[in-house]
Parts: sequence; structure tokens; C-alpha cells
Amino acid sequence: MARTRVLVRTLTALSAGLLLISGCGSGATSEEGAADKAGSGPVVVATTVWEAALAKAAGAKNVTSIVPAAIRHAPDYDVKPSDLAKVAKADHVLYSSFEPFAGRIKEAAGSKAQMTELNLDNSPSKTKANVTRLGKAFGTEKAAARWNAAFGKEWESLHKKVKASWPGGKAPAVTAQMFTTWAAELAGADMVGTYGPEAVTPAQLSKLSAKKPKFVLDNENMSTGTVLPGSGAKQLSIANYPGQDLDLLAVYRKAAQQMEKAFAGS
Repeated sequence: MARTRVLVRTLTALSAGLLLISGCGSGATSEEGAADKAGSGPVVVATTVWEAALAKAAGAKNVTSIVPAAIRHAPDYDVKPSDLAKVAKADHVLYSSFEPFAGRIKEAAGSKAQMTELNLDNSPSKTKANVTRLGKAFGTEKAAARWNAAFGKEWESLHKKVKASWPGGKAPAVTAQMFTTWAAELAGADMVGTYGPEAVTPAQLSKLSAKKPKFVLDNENMSTGTVLPGSGAKQLSIANYPGQDLDLLAVYRKAAQQMEKAFAGS
């Protein structure tokens, strides 16, 4: 009888162990399940809403940004001790090299957080590469791939709409700030020159004006004012950063609507 009780206890323990192992196995095969198991996945702290939007696109759920969306030129933001406290609790910290406070962010992260430097550029190839990279870091590759596929379709749709508004059916000549060339690409425009990030010099003004661009695609987040005064070119203010909702696709939609309206009215 005693041997029977021992055998029953042994079989019960083995069954529990198998259930535990199978439970661990099923969780490892589902990235969504793994993320949900921790409540909202890894804690991601981004320096700005641009990096935060990329993290959201990659499938991260628990994402916050340090610099508020209302700050137009993020590098000018003065990092507060409370911001650094958030960084210290993060699993992942996202930043860009052109942000002067990146060094302080690194120090505050300590050894726990995985630091990821992103090359911020809204060109489709760079955006997709950033989303793919973050998806691998967060363990949300499938979500990142889905977003990239949706983004590709959205880009093509917007490109066709803007192209349909070309004045006279011909690609308009544009000059773009070096960080808004992606907008010219989205429009399929004839980019006759670039400038920035510094203000245009008299020599550059003469050179760019001579190419007779119809539109200037300025950078809203680091504008230096009227770029080609007296040239007759219409200046559009293109935003690189998303809003507080971290909707990166909205950046492309807004730029497309601006250009579509401007081209159609010219």
C-alpha cells in the first residue's frame, strides 16, 4: 500500500512537471503571448516621439517618450531628472546620435537597458529597416512585418494620389531640406536641389533660385525661415515627427495632403 502511494505521488509530480514544460513551450512560440504574459511587454523609453513611433510600429506596447510632441526641435529639450528616472527603469532605450542629451541618457540607463541608436530618416527604406530591427530586439518580428507591409501599401497609395495632382501632369521641380527629401520622393517630384540643415547662404540662394524650383519642402522641425525669398517658389512646412498618438503613418499622410493641395492649386 505504501509503495502504491509513493508511485501515485511520483506520477503526479511528473505530470505537473510535464504541464509546466509544455506551458513554457507554448509561450515561447507565440510572440504576442510572450508579450502579454508580462502585461504589456518590454518597457521602452524613447528620447522623442519619432523613436517612440518606430517602437510602436515594431509592436511594442509599453512605450513612452521623453521629449513631448509639442517640442518642435527635440535636440533643444532640457532633460529633467524625472526623465532620467524613467530611463533607469527601462528594458530598452532608443535614441539618436544628433540629440545632444544622448550621453546623459546612456549614463542614466545603467547596465540593465538595451541601448539602441536609430538613424532617423523617414525614407521608406530607412523606416522599414528601423522597424524590422526593433521588432527583432523586442521579440515582435511578426508585428513589425505586418506594419511594414501596411506601410508599403500606404506609401504607394499616397504616391499615386500626389502624382495625380501634378500641375499639368508633369513632375514639379522642388528644393528640399536635407531631412525632407523623403517627401519629394513620396511626391515623385523633380528634386533640383537640397539645402540645410543650416540657413541658406547668399551663394546657395543664388544657385538654388537659378534652378527655378516651384516648391520648397522645408523642415518644420528645424526651419530657418523663408528659404528662397523673391524666387516665387511656394514653401511647404513638412513635419518629420509624429504627434503624441505616435502614429508614424500620419506623418506621411499629412505631407501627402500638403503637397497634393499645393500642386493642385498651382
